[in-house]
Amino acid sequence: MSDNDHKSDMSNRNTGTTGTNKTRQQNLNNHSNQMNKNNKLYQGKKK
Repeated sequence: MSDNDHKSDMSNRNTGTTGTNKTRQQNLNNHSNQMNKNNKLYQGKKK
């Protein structure tokens, strides 16, 4: 998959259909994991 296709898939919400494309769903999952303050993988450096 080319970079341009991948970038457009991440921003494409597939309006008018049921569901999302695989690339967008992975992007949404990653974003929610990063925003979750309880996720140990994305808590940043300890001070």
